[in-house]
Amino acid sequence: MRASPSIVPTDRLDREIYLVLEDFGVRAGCAWRETDEQDTDRETVLRDIISGQYSYPLRIVAFNAIEGWSRDATADVADELLVRAAEQRIEVSEALQLFFQANATRPFGVQLALPLRQSS
Repeated sequence: MRASPSIVPTDRLDREIYLVLEDFGVRAGCAWRETDEQDTDRETVLRDIISGQYSYPLRIVAFNAIEGWSRDATADVADELLVRAAEQRIEVSEALQLFFQANATRPFGVQLALPLRQSS
């Protein structure tokens, strides 16, 4: 008997995939953000978080379905983003600052640029 071909596209899944859990506030709660398949690589997720595409990221999970592993990548992503923000002098939102404080594993001696608050 011949084995049926797999319906799982192994060529597209045999890589690290990153998904972001985002807090949408009290009314909507938390959810894994819907993301196009091509935007689930590490570099795209890093770029999207630092550019504000994710307002309140809480957790980042990396996995490879073909190899059968997953891991919490939140601290690694926070550390990498903190370095990039400091090196590139990127303006950091309050939400991203909170993400750094909650998840970065090492202190950095460079002051981050924070947005100025508008006075009322």
